[in-house]
Amino acid sequence: MEYLVHSPICPSADKWIREAKAEPSAGEIGMYLTHTGIVRKTAKAKVRFAEENTREVTGMNFSYDEEKVNAAVADTLNMPGIFHVRLWLAEGHLSIGDTIMQVLIGGDIRPHVIDGLQYLVGRIKNECVREEELY
Repeated sequence: MEYLVHSPICPSADKWIREAKAEPSAGEIGMYLTHTGIVRKTAKAKVRFAEENTREVTGMNFSYDEEKVNAAVADTLNMPGIFHVRLWLAEGHLSIGDTIMQVLIGGDIRPHVIDGLQYLVGRIKNECVREEELY
């Protein structure tokens, strides 16, 4: 199965869930979570670090390292109770409101799935992507 979906358009999370429910691992899964990251106008420095003297974001340049993304997915699938991962990442120039990433993760119980989602999105954001906010 291809975990990283290559498409110019963000796929439907509903379609992903229907497909996931048809896979052999579906009988092990008691919960699916999705994450959709969106380009916002508030700068990361203001949101994460409370820097008040930031300008509003007008867009973003976004890229990713596919090898690092694949490694992060593989590590996530080795976590306890995680049986399904699917993700899509944007590339290029993005505008306010555009989707940056979409992630679907499935696992046996809520704590495992929440931990898996936080781990994977954290790895992607911290190690695998380049986000350049534009002002």
